[in-house]
Amino acid sequence: MEFPFDINQIFPERVSILDQSLVAGRRSAGRPDLQAHIATVIDELGRASAKAQQLTAPITSASKLQTQKHQLYLLKDGESSGGRGLIVGFLKVGYKKLFLLDRQGVHIEAEPLCVLDFYIAENLQRHGYGLELFDFMLQHKNFEPVMMAYDRPSPKFLSFLAKHYCLTQSVPQVNNFVVFEGFFLNRSGSPSSPLTDQGMYGFFGPIAKGSPQKARRRDQAVLFNGERSGASGAEDPPVAVCSSSLPPAVGILPVLPVPQHEVLPQQGAAPSRPAFFPWGQQEPEPTVASHRSLQGKTQQFS
Repeated sequence: MEFPFDINQIFPERVSILDQSLVAGRRSAGRPDLQAHIATVIDELGRASAKAQQLTAPITSASKLQTQKHQLYLLKDGESSGGRGLIVGFLKVGYKKLFLLDRQGVHIEAEPLCVLDFYIAENLQRHGYGLELFDFMLQHKNFEPVMMAYDRPSPKFLSFLAKHYCLTQSVPQVNNFVVFEGFFLNRSGSPSSPLTDQGMYGFFGPIAKGSPQKARRRDQAVLFNGERSGASGAEDPPVAVCSSSLPPAVGILPVLPVPQHEVLPQQGAAPSRPAFFPWGQQEPEPTVASHRSLQGKTQQFS
């Protein structure tokens, strides 16, 4: 893409990185005339990109770049156009807060680096310029393409990602962004957990908005006889609801007859094996109270 002014004078580097300041190197700093030329280049590139993607309005312009914390990588060919240079294309990236779905349908909140706009002039495509520009951005950001999200990628861009970076298995999303399978694996190293991800259900209903620790502590509250116990801050695994015919003061261990289960040794005979006391007593008791008497004592204590 050619312009009526000297591209090499405005953009000294082969790849220039532009941000809110609209400054490309030290030469354009404090030069309103050069910054006006930079704005013209960005606006023309944005309109060409929107036309190539069949969009109703450009998503890249100088005014938008000045109001957003995005970065625009601009590639030039300094030897063309009689030494005045021409613009090959641009790549715009930025961080976005997104709500994404993994393969299991679990909602996660993330703020990945996103490709927001990518355009190479039609007469300069299939010459390696797109790969050169994209690789420059990856090295500058120290990023892997699988860890990025892509805003409304065109079929050409999807073919580009599949050919050069083997990104083929995308995960369907409800928004316009495209992410690939490795995005979720490399973020956590394991599948998502319903206890920590938003939009999932705990043991007692939907998880409220807030930190995952609060939701985990609430869902892991110990229950007894269908009611919450006082251990609301426990970090142990969740405990299922326990029910028993005995009152809460007795516990959930049933009282078993002595001769049938041989829990206590019979009187007058040496025990054949050590006695087992599940309630932690060290010495056997001479008798075991019946189930009804224990209930009566429990009623008196309570």
